[in-house]
Amino acid sequence: MRVSRRKFLKETAVAGTAAAILPSTILATGRMSDRIRIGVIGTGLRGQGLIGLVLRRDDVEIPAICDIDERMLEMTLARFDEADRRSPKIYSAGEKDYLNLLDKENLDGVIITTPWRWHTPMAIAAMESGKHVGVEVPACLTVDECWNLVRMSEKTEKFCMILENVCYRRDVMAVLNMVREGLFGELLHCQGGYQHDLRRVKFNDGENPYGGGVEYGEKGFSEARWRTQHSVDRNGDLYPTHGGGPVAQMLDINRGNRFVHLTSTATQSRGLHQYIVAQAGPDHPNAKVKFKLGDIVTTVIKCAKGETVVLSHDTNSPRPYSLNFCVQGTRGLWMKDNNSIYIEGLSPEDHKWEPDEPYLKKYDHPLWKRFESKAAGAGHGGMDFFIVRAFLESIKRDVSPPLDVYDAASMSVISPLSEQSIANGSAPMKFPDFTRGKWKTNKPIFALNDVY
Repeated sequence: MRVSRRKFLKETAVAGTAAAILPSTILATGRMSDRIRIGVIGTGLRGQGLIGLVLRRDDVEIPAICDIDERMLEMTLARFDEADRRSPKIYSAGEKDYLNLLDKENLDGVIITTPWRWHTPMAIAAMESGKHVGVEVPACLTVDECWNLVRMSEKTEKFCMILENVCYRRDVMAVLNMVREGLFGELLHCQGGYQHDLRRVKFNDGENPYGGGVEYGEKGFSEARWRTQHSVDRNGDLYPTHGGGPVAQMLDINRGNRFVHLTSTATQSRGLHQYIVAQAGPDHPNAKVKFKLGDIVTTVIKCAKGETVVLSHDTNSPRPYSLNFCVQGTRGLWMKDNNSIYIEGLSPEDHKWEPDEPYLKKYDHPLWKRFESKAAGAGHGGMDFFIVRAFLESIKRDVSPPLDVYDAASMSVISPLSEQSIANGSAPMKFPDFTRGKWKTNKPIFALNDVY
């Protein structure tokens, strides 16, 4: 007879607590099979999506998961049932129980999909315990955290891969191919961003993330429990990696080029307050909350080789979804939002856009051609399949990941630098060189072999 999930959760929580007092040498007895062993810390909606992809693979097992939200754990266990996989050991005895998972479980790697503030401390602890890390975005919230992540990866020789899935978006990878083939000439300028109306995610009714309502924090559900507080406390580009990650690959950041400095500017904050008033009226307690985050944050980055990058952050105003991609060089440019391209000497008419679809098909990346059927049904249009595959294959083949700790730091540091710039009247802020000069000789690796 199958034990109920609720009973299983209670029993495994007790077992996990008992295991914490046993010597790790008793528990870590080596691999039971040729499968690689992955632990997952954070089983919210994002974590569940990635777990589902890992469970598709016969060469990987998930022996342990960690979360403090019983409802999310129950939803996660249902995924193991659906995949006909053995239920994992549960670590749920408080916010620090992930340390017991890291200490007691014999794992090859750990996937971290928790609220942002936990990403760096959990990744550092995982590497220190001898595990490779795949961490969700952003990897770090402060400049010091970025440096700490880099130093721990170097010290332990365990990799820390940032799970920036948009780098594997199909059209983005086709455009990356075009860049590498020289279709645009020498690159001059790129744009990207996170323009996504998240008001119904940042506020909800406490039951589901898209059901309306104006509650957050303890009264919220899923991301509303923690993400909204960042909009109260911070003013900057809070989510730069979806736009910054893909263009960083096109510009060879950390591999022949680097980000040098940035300036950021924010509009006034209006959207979240107006949403609360419209949904619940001016007398609702949350209508009195002062939100620090400007509705639209614009960041301009200068690169060592001369190129410029513009990143946009816009999550609190009514708008269609857009990552705002633009790639421009000395021969022409691609604009995602109007699905258009213009290449001097190739486009049929001067000064007139043509559809980008024929180019996207012609330059479709070999990884997408090879794995299209396996990526079908994966989250975010198949992107999640590729980011999970890259992480797992890097462990299996004992190679550096395509998006390493230096990428994690240089992408994530945009957030704290943008906050500092805005706080200082849009003053320029210098990027640390996390590679300590190695960017000058490092070679591009992203999407250049069948692992990545």
